[in-house]
Parts: sequence; C-alpha cells; structure tokens
Amino acid sequence: MNGVPRPRPATRQEDLLTRRVLGALHREDVLGLRTRATRELRPDGPWLRGTRLALPVAEDGFQSRWTARLALLEVDGRPLTRLDDVLAAVTALADPLDRHGHLAFAEECRQTLATMHLHDRSGPGVLAALADRLGPDPADWTGPAGALGFDTLAAYLDHPVYPAARGRAGLDDDQLRAYAPEFHPAFELRWLVLPEHALTVHGTGPLPAWWPTPADLGLTGRGLTVPVHPLTAAPDLAARVPGAHLAERPYLTVRPTLSMRTVAVVQDPSSHLKLPLATATLGLRNRRTIKPGSLVDGAAGQRLLAAVTAREPRFAGAVLHADEQCWAHAGDELVAVLLRRQPPGLDDAVTVPLAALLAPAPGGRTVVDHLADRFHDGDPLRLYDDLLRLLLDWHTTLFSYGIALEAHQQNTSLVLDRPGGRTRLRLLLKDDDGPRINTTRLGELAPYGEEFDDARIPGTDDRPVVDLFATITGHLCAGALAFGLADLGRAPLDRTLGLLRHRLGEALDRLGDAGAPLRAALLDADELPVKAMVTAGTLLSKERSGAADINKHYTTGPNYLRSAPR
Repeated sequence: MNGVPRPRPATRQEDLLTRRVLGALHREDVLGLRTRATRELRPDGPWLRGTRLALPVAEDGFQSRWTARLALLEVDGRPLTRLDDVLAAVTALADPLDRHGHLAFAEECRQTLATMHLHDRSGPGVLAALADRLGPDPADWTGPAGALGFDTLAAYLDHPVYPAARGRAGLDDDQLRAYAPEFHPAFELRWLVLPEHALTVHGTGPLPAWWPTPADLGLTGRGLTVPVHPLTAAPDLAARVPGAHLAERPYLTVRPTLSMRTVAVVQDPSSHLKLPLATATLGLRNRRTIKPGSLVDGAAGQRLLAAVTAREPRFAGAVLHADEQCWAHAGDELVAVLLRRQPPGLDDAVTVPLAALLAPAPGGRTVVDHLADRFHDGDPLRLYDDLLRLLLDWHTTLFSYGIALEAHQQNTSLVLDRPGGRTRLRLLLKDDDGPRINTTRLGELAPYGEEFDDARIPGTDDRPVVDLFATITGHLCAGALAFGLADLGRAPLDRTLGLLRHRLGEALDRLGDAGAPLRAALLDADELPVKAMVTAGTLLSKERSGAADINKHYTTGPNYLRSAPR
C-alpha cells in the first residue's frame, strides 16, 4: 500500500546470528526442536518438522548432527526470517515458567547483533591501527604487548558454541569502544583505599613498583589500595565495605585482554589484573564478578599443576603457567583483584590464544597462515599437528591423575619461537579455578585436592572429568580447529579429524589402562557430551535446568572422533 514503508531486509550479520541461534536452539532441544521433530525432504533440502515448528537444516557433525541451514523458522506454517520475530515466537511457545529466561535471551541477541554491526563499522580501522602499532605481520607480534594484539583479533570471532557470545549485558557502544578488547583501547583504572583489616590477602613478595599508595591517588592517611575497573566504579561501591574510600583520581594505564575483565598494565604488560565487572557474557547467569572462593581455587589449581609437572618433567619447559598466587578480596564479588604474572622469557616469542588462530589479521589472511609461514614452512596443518601432540599429551597425562582443566581456547595460548633457528612450540595456561578432579586418581597428590574452596571440584568419579575433557580440550581447543581449518580450505576435514583421532589415540596409548575411561568416552562412544550453554546460562533457572554449574551442563552430539566426517 502506498505510504506504508516496506520492512527493512535483514543484514548479513542478522542472518548469521539467526542461523547460529536456531542451530543452538535445535542442539539444546528447545521446544523439542531435536527430539520431537522428524526429518522431511522438501524441494529446497532437508527440514526438521515438529507439531508446530519446522526448521530447514543442513548436516553439521561438530556439536550436532544437524544445524540451521537458513535464517528461517516456520511456526504453524508461517515463515519467520527476522531474529526478533523468531525469538518472540519461541518465547510465546515456551512454558510460562521459562518466559523470563527467553525474554532475557532475546535481549542478549539484540545486544549481540548491535555489537556485530559495531564490529563491521569499526573493525577495519582497528586492524589498520594494530598493523601500524605492532607491524603488518602478526607472526612478528612478540612479547606480552604483542599478545594483546592477538586478543583483539580473537574478539572479532564468534564462540564455537554460544551464539550470542559477542554481547555484554548492559553495555552500550561507547562503553564497548572504551573498554572492550576488540577496540584495543587504553584507559586508566580507579582505585579503592581500604582498611588493612577489611582485606583478605594471599601471596608473598613485594607488589610491583607501579602499584599505588594512597598518596599516589591524592589521599592522605594509611590503607591498602585495590584497583577497580571504571565500569565497576559506581559511586556506591565504597559503601559495600566499611571504611573504604573510592579515590577520585584515576591511576595506571591498562589495556583489556580477551577476557575484558582482565587488563594488562601498559608499562608492564606481563602483569595482568583480573577485576570484577558488573556485566554478564555467555549467558545471563555467567556474571563477570569475582567470587572470593574462585581466587582460592585458581591458586590451588596452579599449585596442583606444578606438583604434576614435578612428577612429569617433560612438561617443565613445554607447558608454562601464569602465576596466580597473588590476590586480595574484601568478601565482596565487586571488590577483589588477582595479580596474574606471565612467566619470564617470552619477550621474543609469539604468544597467541587458541581463540585467535582462525581470526582474520591485518591484510585479510588468517593468523594461523601467518604463523605457519614463519614457523612451519607455510603449512597450517603441520602447526595444528604440533599443537595436538603437546596439547593432548598434557591433558591426557592430567587425566591419569584424575584432573581435567577448564583451559578452553581463551585460557590456552600457543607460544612459538625459534631458538637456534629451530621452531619451538609451547603452551601457556591461565585461570586454573574451574577444574574437575577425581581424587581417587591423585595418589600421593591427594592433599592438593583438599585445597579447593568449591565443593564441586573434587569428587570420586571419572564422569565429570571426562565431560570437561571432552567439551573443553576436545571440542573448544582441538575439534573447533579441525573443523575451522577445513572450512577455511586449509585441509580436507577427513584429514584434520584424522590427525586429531590419531594424536588422541597416541596419547591414550601412553596411559595404558589408566586411559581406558577416556578412550571409551571419546574414541569408542556413539555420542560426545556437548555444552548446553543457552539452556543453563539464560533460558532456564538452575531449578528448571538442574544445572549444578552453568558452565558444565551438557547435552550430547555426534562423535566426530569415531563417525565418518560430514
């Protein structure tokens, strides 16, 4: 009709996000999209059809057998192609007890889409600035400052599982530009001054020379200083701790890491400060505050890993660990800090999180191509193979002690250099606060299992350890790269998955009988555990989902380590 504006067509980014959202809803069986749907073949291809919903699908093979083929959901025969319309229809069909979670997820998706459009507008300029600052070839981005450049590149990629990962609850475009890693900003921290008795402090040795005194902040009197992220520095923050005072003067320039709440000190980039943020990512319930107990667990986890390495000396120089023994908190999730120190000797090495390997670099080529050119004669598959050898040897060895780490693609970095002209590949790990441990396997290391604050960490069963190994080491670190390299055309999928199967089999062979549960669960099983992140993180309450831990709540998916690839 004349005078009525035509609906604006969906953008490329909206179509991409809609497909990812529909794929996740199917994978996690929201409204029976998986278990109560039957496959039918239409002229345009395969569909899954339930009583009221129908979804066009394509074979996936990674986290699910099928995934959304188009940005399209049929509801009672009516095609919906816009993200808001799809989410509104799904919300209307959800159990009334779950409506709040569905509305929250719709808001997450809207925030994510806005961020994706912001990335499109700003990304080229950010990459150009990175090339000017660090150099045009990422394979030359050495040292801790260069590592921050890789964090920026990784922030433009989507999470392998969670569809709305680019969203940060409650933050607008200006706040993202000022503080998010994808914009590589520098900013100054705020500081609290607290009475000494108000803080629980762990760690020995002097603080860095750049750590301020109250006088450096323009204050008189005594007290201990604790850094505060600007986004957390609300006027009422100090009132949460009796006797605390929020200094008006900002102090200490930092840049965000990929984790955003963790920042690197510009004058000393090997020192990172993990700070509470009053936002959420990867789900409404995945708040970025810092529980005091998690600081205890991170330090305990590092000590346990050091004890394992002392018994397995081949990892002493190959698997590096950030020092996470220095921390403080005031018994409040918004007043806490971890001072993380990177290990020495990395100034001439390229340190890149696994999350950045498939990211486009300045000039358009991917990071893995640049690294392969410098360190593996231009062959990304050789780089992947070298990574698998060490990654799987380390984590299967930990399994023999009953340990699995939440060392996902953001917490695990590849360290590459060429001492004496020969390529050396190492791993760097951080954030050891979320492991699962079967204490019956610890043997002489059993006392270390008693040092954790979170009662969910130690247990007497292999199953939680196997599930964490499969979903973190298997899917996020190794499997996502196998599928990603194939999607980029660097090697056929049967070859990348063949390498993964072979190296995992080798690593399990070294364990003998101790690796039998892992072999049965990974190489021989019909299905693999898969994270149900949308369900546990946002859609359902813990009471409704039954999730004891929102980051360790699972569904199942195809076993690409056993089955023929897609």
